[in-house]
Amino acid sequence: MGYAGRCACGAVEVRIDGEALGVRQCWCRRCRKIAAGGPTHNAIFLTADIWIDGVTASDSYVADSGNTLTRSHCPACGTPILGGSSARPQMRVVRLGILDDPHGLKPTMAIWASEAPDWAIIDPAIETFPAQPPIPPQS
Repeated sequence: MGYAGRCACGAVEVRIDGEALGVRQCWCRRCRKIAAGGPTHNAIFLTADIWIDGVTASDSYVADSGNTLTRSHCPACGTPILGGSSARPQMRVVRLGILDDPHGLKPTMAIWASEAPDWAIIDPAIETFPAQPPIPPQS
């Protein structure tokens, strides 16, 4: 199965020719800033399976782990596209909002729950980690 989508203005197209290694919601403070206060919703894919057409912009920062994290978005409309870590160049996290519906992906894990605001509602049926979880297995 594959996935496809476009940013809100249609300038950036994404196609993924592979299956998600995991689907997570992230409650870290940085993710909440780009997601208007709530968590980001992300599917992890192998970098080699992701194709992007269109101009993207990115920003990078050094995380508490010491790894450089890079986030990409559409420079025209601001739609978040994906993120990556210098520690795992073979993987990228694709923001679920860029994908066309229905894509069938839903979070099975909440991460950085220790940074969630007190009003956050985290589904008790999904696995929850206070910080960064283990790296997903690569199929």
